[in-house]
Amino acid sequence: MHTTQRQISRALAAGALSVALLSAGSAGAFATGAKPAPSPTMSAKPNPKPTPSPSMSAKPNPKPSPSTMSSISVKADKTSVGVGDPVTFTGRTSGLKVGWPLVLQHQVGGKWIPLKATAKVKNGSSYSLTAKLNNPGAEHLRVSAVGKKVYSPTVTVNVS
Repeated sequence: MHTTQRQISRALAAGALSVALLSAGSAGAFATGAKPAPSPTMSAKPNPKPTPSPSMSAKPNPKPSPSTMSSISVKADKTSVGVGDPVTFTGRTSGLKVGWPLVLQHQVGGKWIPLKATAKVKNGSSYSLTAKLNNPGAEHLRVSAVGKKVYSPTVTVNVS
């Protein structure tokens, strides 16, 4: 039987992969620090609340650090305008890069709909955008970071 160079290469690669997988698996088991459970013994005081070990938890719940959280503030220059009159919204951002796109949204039937008013985060983390409001009544508005789940608090502008 004649063995080709390709067959030898495949066999070596398969062996190297097997060794890598086995060593990674044993390293992972070693890293968790898994200890065998102690055998049950009779004790005078039962422990009613077992404490779960870290390896038994379903999923870690890391809390984001304040440096990774983003926020947007907003202020409207007018709280009451006529239909079609411009309103300027200004504010500051935190955790968003300079140049990040922002969009003004208004609430319609419980859903947030983007308007055509957009801006980008400027140096100093500020922004300013102007919109003409055409729907009479109380407009509930917010500024949203495009592509992120980061929103300003809601502001209300009465349009008459």
